[in-house]
Amino acid sequence: MRAIMVMFDSLNRHMLPPYGCEWVHAPNFERLYERTVTFDNSYVGSMPCMPCRREFHTGRYNFLHRSWGPLEPFDDSVPEILQEHGVYTHLVSDHYHYWEEGGATYHTRYTSWEISRGQEGDPWKGVVAEPEIPESVSPRSGKSWRQDWVNRAFMDREELQPQAVTFERGLEFLRTNADQDNWFLHIETFDPHEPYFTQQHYKDLYPHDYDGPHFDWPPYAEVVETPEQVEHMRFQNAALISMCDTYLGKVLDLMDEQDMWKDTLLLVCTDHGFLLGEHDWWAKCVQPFYGEVAHTPLFLWDPRTGRRGERSQALVQNIDWGPTLLEFFGAPLTADMQGIPLAHSLASETSLREGVLFGIHGGHVNVTDGRYVYMRAPATAENAPLFEYTLMPTHMRHTFDVEELQETTMAEPFDFTKGCPVMKIPGRGGTWRGMHRFGTLLFDLDIDPRQEHPIQDPEVEARMVRLMGELLEASDAPPEQWQRLGLQRGLD
Repeated sequence: MRAIMVMFDSLNRHMLPPYGCEWVHAPNFERLYERTVTFDNSYVGSMPCMPCRREFHTGRYNFLHRSWGPLEPFDDSVPEILQEHGVYTHLVSDHYHYWEEGGATYHTRYTSWEISRGQEGDPWKGVVAEPEIPESVSPRSGKSWRQDWVNRAFMDREELQPQAVTFERGLEFLRTNADQDNWFLHIETFDPHEPYFTQQHYKDLYPHDYDGPHFDWPPYAEVVETPEQVEHMRFQNAALISMCDTYLGKVLDLMDEQDMWKDTLLLVCTDHGFLLGEHDWWAKCVQPFYGEVAHTPLFLWDPRTGRRGERSQALVQNIDWGPTLLEFFGAPLTADMQGIPLAHSLASETSLREGVLFGIHGGHVNVTDGRYVYMRAPATAENAPLFEYTLMPTHMRHTFDVEELQETTMAEPFDFTKGCPVMKIPGRGGTWRGMHRFGTLLFDLDIDPRQEHPIQDPEVEARMVRLMGELLEASDAPPEQWQRLGLQRGLD
């Protein structure tokens, strides 16, 4: 038994042919659709990058208790569990957040790992002289913007781009170990995450009239750009998706060549989507998580069933990926896991869950049953009370500030911390603490799949509030989450 997981970052399902997009050039995603089960009701859990990866490892929600951070000492790790059950695990990635303070405990859970450098503002190449930066729409300030332009100068050929390097290393693992059994390969690329840097021949797939300033890195903000600039940005994103499609195709080609379909599971996924001007916003962490962000593409080939070219309506989410791998290799799920193996969801004639939660620490808490999406806003603009619960007090790129830690107390163990008390640190809510102004929203996806017209239905809202409360209880959510959201605990 072998397994491959190909993970993209910020991949919007609305940009893929299997989900109805007719203009993005992605023939290998169409090919993938023919070889797998395509999930129509796949959702994120915890946003954004590293919270999602913690969910993959642990099979449970991250966002109710803490923000971005590493694996905790009490966390279970799926790659580590697989190793304990005789499965070799290998990670190849260009997702540079793994190698910062906020992600530093993930890659060490694999038997072996490789990193490719140069994505976004990865502090990779050391150039003292100021790089040449063209006039740009929405230019950024700070080290990341400068470093990205330094990095680009060292990627003048496609084979030098981090995505290309990452996939080649993944293919090398597959070629080297084609005659071996009991391994899991995790291929993970930062693409099509912004900035949308790629080679010209991918851009040429999308001819259009644009003669404005450089624009391939959207801000995390409301859209103020012109319609022409918005269209240009979408084409830039599409070009990078076409590059992702090319390298996905290389994996499929090798599976064909080595006859891997008979015994090798393939899971293709993304951590979340991305707003490309929909709802008049860019990006992912600045407002309620509409379907473009939260409703994700997901594909599964399970050689035990042979099901392909099918669509599944099962309600699934990111916390299911890790349990899927454990079940496939015959390893037990831990008591703390909330995820359900995808094989179980596919085998059942009825839904195995009534609903799922999703959100970001300190933002809206969202729940969906597959038809309705209920987005519960913080009750007040202060977005309080809010705390971080952790034994690893790090943010994305640095430890918690001394000032943050000065107000630390110790909290009693949660049901998943294995008897460990945890630090209770006042939360900051990040850049999304202004979400209160958007208010609480309810959508009926059957009549409004693009979530353009919120509805008022007290009966449905009451049911979704009850469902949210049940899922919060099942997740051992901190008690202040009810207060922050203006919910009465135990409300029927």
